Amino acid sequence: MKKVFLPLAAATLLFSSCGSSTKAESAAAQPDSADVATVYYIRDITPENLMRIYNALGLKAEGENVAVKLSTGESNKSNHLDTTLIRPLVQALDATIIECNTAYAGNRNTTEAHRKAAEEHGFTAIAKVDIMDAEGDTILPLEGGKHLKYDIVGKSYPDYDFTVVLSHFKGHAMGGFGGALKNISIGIGSSAGKTYIHTAGKTACVDSLWQNLPEQDDFLESMAEAAKAVIDHADGKILYINVANKLSVDCDCDGNPAAPKMADLGILASLDPVALDRACVDMVFNSTDPGKDDLIERINSRHGTHILEYAEELGIGSQKYRIVELD
Repeated sequence: MKKVFLPLAAATLLFSSCGSSTKAESAAAQPDSADVATVYYIRDITPENLMRIYNALGLKAEGENVAVKLSTGESNKSNHLDTTLIRPLVQALDATIIECNTAYAGNRNTTEAHRKAAEEHGFTAIAKVDIMDAEGDTILPLEGGKHLKYDIVGKSYPDYDFTVVLSHFKGHAMGGFGGALKNISIGIGSSAGKTYIHTAGKTACVDSLWQNLPEQDDFLESMAEAAKAVIDHADGKILYINVANKLSVDCDCDGNPAAPKMADLGILASLDPVALDRACVDMVFNSTDPGKDDLIERINSRHGTHILEYAEELGIGSQKYRIVELD
């Protein structure tokens, strides 16, 4: 195992065309401190390496009911995680794959349609799949929110003892990018909860979503607030893994996404979701891959990194991190 330090979050660096060795060395020289999170990284995306990076975190998913939160994907064209990649981890944990219905018309906006999509994409063949808002939703309390009063999640989510947040890192049409924070906010939100987040607390009525879209930063902040409610509820029994592959500008919620233009980056994992998402964003910006431009434009045009700034302000993580690369 060796340590490799990526540039820490800084606006002047993040929005440069690529990172330089001088800047990387400068970041590496910074001393460890309590607010510097560890992010594990492994380049090759394989089932064995997914298990390795999970084990490296040192926090074991234990309990009678372990949940793996991922996206089941909108269509067969979507870039959701391949079941052959995740099967060993999910089965080793004897976990249930958890999801909630969407708040837009499509292949996953009803429980029946969502279960069919999960089956077609191979998820029901490797584990139990729980559409958590099949029988309604429930409220998670939220402290310190300025947009949301609470978080609305699938009714069965509180039944789980531990959550493994297994995210496909990629772009997103509304948020700029999607990673761990999006996966636990919009992803764990019920249809009503997704609406509540997308409207920054204006309404939980799905039929009124598109008439009540807020200012962009308010939406991003609402995602961070919903993530805080989930993290507070989990009370330490939660970990985060991002698979940065098939790096389309579009989310797995898009049934006809744009083709990825940059190469896969690898698997990253942390106990800090803010540091993890920041590390993934930094890897995109600091990549030498000329195909990164579209994804950078998507992130910048949606002011995507604001979710990281506000999540850090809420106290749910740090944008400062060190990378530990697994040999």
